[in-house]
Amino acid sequence: MDLPPLVEHKMSEKVSVNLPGPTLTFQNIRYVVRESRGLCRRKAPEQDILKNVSGIMKTGLNAIMGATGSGKTSLLDIIAGRKDPCGLRSGHVLVDNNVVTSELRLMSAYVVQDDILMGTLTVRENLLFSANLRLSPLQYSTDDKENKVMNIIQDLGLEDCANTKIGTEFLRGVSGGERKRCSIGMELITSPSLLFLDEPTTGLDSNTANSIIGLLHKLSRSGKTIIFSIHQPRYSIFRLFDHLTLLHKGEMVYAGPASRAIQYFHHLGYECEPFNNPADFFLDITNGEMSPSVPTEKSLAELYRDSQYCADVTEELKQIISPAEPLISAKRASPTYITSFFYQLKTVCWRTVLNLVRNPQTSYAQTLVNIFFALLVGFIYFQMPHTLPEAMQNRNGAFFFLVINMVFANLSAVELFIKERALFLHENSGGYYRTSVYFLSKVFVDLIPNRMVPIVIFSAIAYYMMGLKPAFAAFLCFALTMSLVSLAAVSLAFLVSASVSSFAMANVLIALPFVFMMVFGGFLVNLNSMLSWLSWLRWISIFKYGLNAMTINELTGQVFYSGPISVPGEVFLKEQGLDYSVWGFWQNHVALLGIILVCMTLAYVQLCRISRWK
Repeated sequence: MDLPPLVEHKMSEKVSVNLPGPTLTFQNIRYVVRESRGLCRRKAPEQDILKNVSGIMKTGLNAIMGATGSGKTSLLDIIAGRKDPCGLRSGHVLVDNNVVTSELRLMSAYVVQDDILMGTLTVRENLLFSANLRLSPLQYSTDDKENKVMNIIQDLGLEDCANTKIGTEFLRGVSGGERKRCSIGMELITSPSLLFLDEPTTGLDSNTANSIIGLLHKLSRSGKTIIFSIHQPRYSIFRLFDHLTLLHKGEMVYAGPASRAIQYFHHLGYECEPFNNPADFFLDITNGEMSPSVPTEKSLAELYRDSQYCADVTEELKQIISPAEPLISAKRASPTYITSFFYQLKTVCWRTVLNLVRNPQTSYAQTLVNIFFALLVGFIYFQMPHTLPEAMQNRNGAFFFLVINMVFANLSAVELFIKERALFLHENSGGYYRTSVYFLSKVFVDLIPNRMVPIVIFSAIAYYMMGLKPAFAAFLCFALTMSLVSLAAVSLAFLVSASVSSFAMANVLIALPFVFMMVFGGFLVNLNSMLSWLSWLRWISIFKYGLNAMTINELTGQVFYSGPISVPGEVFLKEQGLDYSVWGFWQNHVALLGIILVCMTLAYVQLCRISRWK
């Protein structure tokens, strides 16, 4: 075939690898999914995504190419151990002739397609976060970690943006190429010898994509086995590939040296026109847009199975893999953590603090909104009188308004785990930190200061503006009640946030119980007149316990006046059937605390149950 001289020269040009890296082998990988057919999903027919795919990946750049839907990402995820094993029907995946274990995973890293980074942190801070959690404190001092981060920044060419924040929807940050290099750097912290990347050039312009692959090419020359999926690279990128795996509809149509792929298809009767991009040429063949000069009834997959390339791979696999080797494990290997629980908690909490401080939408705004509503309630119910019937009417209305505000003001908490779900799953699966560490960091940093401090400010303003019981102990009980009501609402929002992955569904699931709790709180409906089969709902109402506690706290020991007649507040408590003894008052707080503990425990369980598989 007549290729341009420049193309011929560069295609045959090979760069030696200094150190040999790990060899990954996979054999007879068959992966299926069931077509969704409503409620009959289990009885739906299986669709093959990968059909008995086998191959060998050695040190260097190993590209997996194919059109959309060809199975390249599925193959990458399976050999990286990130695919749900429920669809696996057969297959072996070995690294250096060893079954992949949690210890073996420490030598590998995975860079996802969408760059998952904390946007409010700088490039250096993100890399240092990875270093602190993934490098052993026994082997690396603080200075060693900082030096390693600096070396990676220099190797990746990130010096100019090292102190620039990654960026969020409200904050302008680094460019797409710099984000991608930072994502790669997060994984290079552990010096992995086996690196997986899912579509590393997606969303990047051609020059940036070229620099990313050039970086990977440089890394591969230091003894790393780099395996990545890619769709349709330009020629300057393709010529850097050492090994090419070409897929079509879940089957291998070529697996061998990338520099010999054009020659292979030339022997099959496909001619690559001068100056045509080889990647475009291969996709045109697999998509059926090109016809061979010599027609054949065999498919491309059948032609490959008859080729010498397939025979060589099969022969090498026979020498490596024993038939007695187990199939791919159906259980996900538990990640091995380098650092201790408390060290992880300190590091993750510090990052959460930085994120809150640099994200005013979730910190300062919460305080300002509470101050605004405190002033609003204070002016509406300013210095409530002790004359009847206004005294009781205003107090009942004020308490109901306060509980509604405390409950519904925490609807924003449903976004907490949903917004960071991808980040949590990526870091938790990568062995950064334990699930319990992430959960407790949200409780200690987000829940307590971010939700409690504004409530204390709210209570101090509203309580004295409304002219409630002047005793300081009564104010403390009021602030405690408001805090527990708010925490109970947040804990329920946490549970919903950990259970679903979409904001739309979360808003529906959190609004419904809040509305039911409001109806059965005792203000809108007399609880004693309710139907017996509905009356049990009162015992799970945040509104009921909040209203009862504030009413008892305010009316006990107070005297109200109806003309010349003085009426003790206890009279109204008896009329409402409220127990105003010491236990009668504190049992409401115990019930709120119980709701908090149950919801928080279930939220943690839901976080643990989230599937880490793709």
